[in-house]
Amino acid sequence: MTPQAFMPLRVQLVAGIAALGLTLPEAAEAKLLAYLALLDKWNRVYNLTAVRNAERMVSHHLLDSLAAVPFFQGETVLDVGSGGGLPGVPLAIARPELQVTLIDSIAKKTAFLLQAKADLGLGNVNVVTARVEDYRPEAGFDVITSRAFSDLKEFVTLTRHLLKPAGHWLAMKGLIPHEEIAYLPDWVKVSANYELVVPALGASRHLIVLEPV
Repeated sequence: MTPQAFMPLRVQLVAGIAALGLTLPEAAEAKLLAYLALLDKWNRVYNLTAVRNAERMVSHHLLDSLAAVPFFQGETVLDVGSGGGLPGVPLAIARPELQVTLIDSIAKKTAFLLQAKADLGLGNVNVVTARVEDYRPEAGFDVITSRAFSDLKEFVTLTRHLLKPAGHWLAMKGLIPHEEIAYLPDWVKVSANYELVVPALGASRHLIVLEPV
């Protein structure tokens, strides 16, 4: 991605952040664009995302992830099946006070995440290569999130042991997954459902908040 290509992307990103009503730390926009350039570079070899167009990456990846930022509470977040780092990397850039753990079972994806952590200087990011059901950290997480990991039942079942007693799950979905909600286990409930309006996306987005009963 050439320096010239960055200008329209930066304009698009700044406008999107303003439309979302977000106030980001200094240098966050530059880091988000640097992350996008890195994702674009690695994607040519490692197929980290099906989105190839840089402008679509701004809306479908950066702004889509940033739209959920206001809903993250607590101190520790686990991004399950993080893949190319979504929503975890944009979240870590936008909220440097959060400790964000990115977990994926595929080594080439976590290799990219480690490179992104190093290149962007993300001291609040931890990268783990493991299946989430086998992951046994010393402490649980305040929030467990996922953007494209699995259906809701599998998501909460595989990660239940990683959630702090007062924690909750934030599942990023497109349309409201009524059927998935209907099949949730009886030890979990939907406590909120937020419609996210993502600038320039042109598609339905919802954030499902789940809590243990």
